[in-house]
Amino acid sequence: MDSDVLVIGGEDVERLLPMHACIDVMAQALTALATSQAEVPLRTLLWLPERRGLLGMMPAYYAPAGVMGIKVVSVMPGNHGTRYDAHQGAVLLFETAHGCPLGLVDASAITAIRTAAVSAVATRLLARDDAHDLAILGSGIQATTHLESMLCVRPIDRVRVWSRTPAHAERFARRESERRGLVVSVAESAESAISNADLICTTTSAKEPVLLGRWLAAGTHVNAVGSSVRTARELDAAAVARARLFVDRRESTLNEAGDFLLAKVEGAVTDDHILCEIGEILAGRATGRSSASEITLFESLGLGVEDVAAAHYVLERARAERKGTPVRLGASRA
Repeated sequence: MDSDVLVIGGEDVERLLPMHACIDVMAQALTALATSQAEVPLRTLLWLPERRGLLGMMPAYYAPAGVMGIKVVSVMPGNHGTRYDAHQGAVLLFETAHGCPLGLVDASAITAIRTAAVSAVATRLLARDDAHDLAILGSGIQATTHLESMLCVRPIDRVRVWSRTPAHAERFARRESERRGLVVSVAESAESAISNADLICTTTSAKEPVLLGRWLAAGTHVNAVGSSVRTARELDAAAVARARLFVDRRESTLNEAGDFLLAKVEGAVTDDHILCEIGEILAGRATGRSSASEITLFESLGLGVEDVAAAHYVLERARAERKGTPVRLGASRA
């Protein structure tokens, strides 16, 4: 069968997938996952020699849209500081009636937006309603999109950023202060960044903890975003143990979440420390924050269903607005 595949680049993705819309799309996708309307196998990683980079593959089936797909992304840490992105790839989308390919969508833009949108969903469910003081650890693209997403769901009036590279934090603060119309200040340390913060987003590429449990104040909500492999973590064991832990998916957390798994190895937590998936809260099957004083933690690993749902939304809007480049696949048949 001949197929017209719509190819959609990063600039179009950024325009077609505004953050406020993506937050709603992610809530729908996570609800579908919690109600058995989506399937998400664990991601597969193909490592290059000497582990200098990898190819990650994240498939998913998303019944509400009648689509299935896969995100394939290269992760090349050596690209930092060069003209090449450290993460590059695409989301390939198929319809499920006949298995025809529908679209090829830039994965970098999808990932940047949907990851922050999922954190916004978790924040809406778990952070105190009056949370207004935001600390961001990290100063890359996820820091940028997380600032945008937090502004969508809470009345943020104070922002502090910390980075292991001070110049990066300074650049982030100048850019985002001008863009958002509020003061983003640079903290000298991670500890000072989160002092008195009631909302924290960790968006680093750290392999060892940058957020310690003894720093956390009562009532804080943390979105842990940067680590998605079992051998790296941003939070120490005490931070995980002190918090009520919510996840995007249990199976993924038990197999891939370094923040949780390393705390478990150290004896700080057990599997029972995972309270629920946030999709279960959305579906009315579990509850989130139960008091103003408790510390809540959302462990975000990123799921293929998030990529597929976001790519489907982009594809539908692109068709409606006649954006993207159609490509004909397959030979003509009589």
